[in-house]
Amino acid sequence: MENIVKNTILITGGAGFIGSNLTEYFLGLRYKVVCLDNFSTGHRHNLKDFLDNPDFKLIEGDIRNISDCILAVQGADFVLHQAALGSVPRSIKDPITTNEVNVSGFLNMLTAARDAKVKRFVYAASSSTYGDSQGLPKVEEVIGKPLSPYAITKYVNELYAEIFSKAYGLETIGLRYFNVFGRKQDPNGAYAAVIPKFVKQFMSYESPVINGDGNYSRDFTYIDNVIQMNELAITCQNPEAINTVYNTAFGDRNTLNDLVKYLKQYLSEFDSKINDVQVIYGENRAGDIPHSLASIEKAKKMLGYNPKYSLQEGLKEAVGWYWNNLK
Repeated sequence: MENIVKNTILITGGAGFIGSNLTEYFLGLRYKVVCLDNFSTGHRHNLKDFLDNPDFKLIEGDIRNISDCILAVQGADFVLHQAALGSVPRSIKDPITTNEVNVSGFLNMLTAARDAKVKRFVYAASSSTYGDSQGLPKVEEVIGKPLSPYAITKYVNELYAEIFSKAYGLETIGLRYFNVFGRKQDPNGAYAAVIPKFVKQFMSYESPVINGDGNYSRDFTYIDNVIQMNELAITCQNPEAINTVYNTAFGDRNTLNDLVKYLKQYLSEFDSKINDVQVIYGENRAGDIPHSLASIEKAKKMLGYNPKYSLQEGLKEAVGWYWNNLK
């Protein structure tokens, strides 16, 4: 798909894991891409391959500053809002900063996008919004009460987006991400996601710690499935498909024990000693939901979503990337 007139996409959090993958993908489709990032969790090395691209522009700024948001949206046709402070444990430790970034920053971006008359505002929502809802699979219209400050902020995002659609006519689509993983996901830091963290530990012959007995399950979602959903969200022409939220997942679940088994299997193809690394089981983590599984029927029906990567297929790709980039 090559655009004759190059549309401009603003990607907030464009130096992060998901944002930098989206940046690479849309530059490849000949979009113009503006990245807004304050590098609090994103990395400059994620952008190094784009800096000389004439269709790429980097704005170092913070979504908590409305002036940075106003500057970034100038000339943008679409916004892919990825900027946020993720992590349930971080939000429990520091709810104020999580709220400032995820709620105040989100409202700043919505307001700036409205005033700049962008065509559509697509934002990263979260499966944490399902909270204490017991039913599986998770369907978009049935949620429970949030179990963490982070979950509250992501639900508030959905409420604000809905209001901006109704009150101001801003087209919005929320994508409820389910445990996204893949290339460029940071294995370092106190709040690193489980897959890159475990990969790095296995590669160093360190025993990963599983919270609980390993039977909690997740709908692990490879980055390329997420990229597909973002593209569908900005290209969708069906008016009935906008101003709503969609689960962004593969539609299957695997336990943490399954995850470890696959990781050891695929990493052992590079280094057989990894197969001997044992796992440690610890306490359950506050704010965690036991099981997560998405229904993707709404996304299939309304957007034509067709995810290509299961957990195992995605892990094979991701493990290869980490092996070549972490050594």
